[in-house]
Amino acid sequence: MKANSKFKRSACAVANTLDILGDKWTLLVIRDLFFGKTTYSEFQKSPEKIPTNILADRLKRLESENLITRQSYQQRPVRYTYQLTDKGKALAPVLEAMVIWGNQYIPGTISLNRIKKIINHYEQKKTTDQKPV
Repeated sequence: MKANSKFKRSACAVANTLDILGDKWTLLVIRDLFFGKTTYSEFQKSPEKIPTNILADRLKRLESENLITRQSYQQRPVRYTYQLTDKGKALAPVLEAMVIWGNQYIPGTISLNRIKKIINHYEQKKTTDQKPV
C-alpha cells in the first residue's frame, strides 16, 4: 500500500465496496434493517444466527462507515436502536439485484415480491407506530 493512498488495495470501486460489505454477515444486517429490525435482540433472532461478537462488530463498522446511526433508548444497561442512513438506504438496489439473481439461480429462495411486501409491511407499521410530538 502506498503511504499517501486513501485506498486499502486499489482505487477499484468493487474492491473498496467489498472492503466495507464483503463478508458473509454485513449485508444480512443491512437486509434486516430494511425488514424493519432496529434492535440488537431483533438482529439476533434472524434465521442465520449471527454470533453476538460478530453482530456487535458489524454494527460498529456500519456506523463508522455512516451506513447506519444508533440512538440509545435505555440507559441501564445502555441499549440502542439502529437506523439506515441515506447512504445505507442507497444499498437497496444492490440487495434487490442479489434477490433477483438468487431467485433465478438458487431454487427455493424467497421471491422479490414477497420481500417487497415484508419491507412495505414494516414501513407502514413504523409510520403507524410513530406518535405525534
